Amino acid sequence: MNVEEFIEYLKKGGPVTGGSDFHELMHALSQEAQRVTAELNSGYHTQDEVRALFSKLTGTIVDPSFKMFPPFYSEFGRNIRVGKNVFINSGCRFQDHGGIYIGSGTLIGHNVVMATLNHDMDPDKRSDMYPAPIHIGENVWIGANATLVPGVTVGDGAVIAAGAVVTKDVPQRALVGGVPGRIIKYI
Repeated sequence: MNVEEFIEYLKKGGPVTGGSDFHELMHALSQEAQRVTAELNSGYHTQDEVRALFSKLTGTIVDPSFKMFPPFYSEFGRNIRVGKNVFINSGCRFQDHGGIYIGSGTLIGHNVVMATLNHDMDPDKRSDMYPAPIHIGENVWIGANATLVPGVTVGDGAVIAAGAVVTKDVPQRALVGGVPGRIIKYI
């Protein structure tokens, strides 16, 4: 199975059984992501160099308007897609096996975590994983230290408060805060 077939399997929500060939492929692909993120996070890079390294990590060319302040961490990278004028601040961690889709104009604060894999609740199957994508709309602002869990969608123009844990879909133009995140108001 090649990388594209693996990504398509994950997009369909196919489980990854611990110790399976899929699981081994996941680990092998993670090694490449670790190599690229180590390069991205070592020393100073111009924004052109950051874009080139992020493009290498994701396997797609990012728009020249994309900006990032490293360090940045991802154990896969190949299932991240970003629109135009996206900014990712330092210390973010994206577990993107299930897919992370970030709309144009989105701002992502320091140390944001986006996780797209859940483990099985049965202790005997705990190493089995289930992917689910995270979709971020356009012109979203995600505050520092927020966490988004597998399968959530954040609507256009929404704001995720610093430190929030987003466990449910966020409507357009909603301000969500707290643990678990709840709608505070509409903007």
